[in-house]
Amino acid sequence: QVQLSESGGVLVQAGGSLRLSCAAPGSSFSTLTMSWYRQAPGKERDRVARITSIGTTTYADSVKGRFTISRDNAKKTVFLQMNSLKPEDTGVYCCQAIRTGATYWGQGTQVTVST
Repeated sequence: QVQLSESGGVLVQAGGSLRLSCAAPGSSFSTLTMSWYRQAPGKERDRVARITSIGTTTYADSVKGRFTISRDNAKKTVFLQMNSLKPEDTGVYCCQAIRTGATYWGQGTQVTVST
């Protein structure tokens, strides 16, 4: 079992920056593929960014050049640095962990970007 705990979501003005964190204490964190998903109001949950156990990253087209996913295996934490935020970035951001045969989700953290 992998327990995930997100933090860092707040209300921010458009153009601002935020860094989200997702901690996975007690896990074999270095072996996990970690992702951030976003669920906007009234929409499906979509993947925003992913980082594999070896550090390969992928991003949704909508956030390329603005968001950066990174991981600190010693701290068992994955981060999402979000810059140049737009109102359409508003949503609940959830952390996902995948290892062979299992997927785990955090509770999510709310990010609201105001105009």
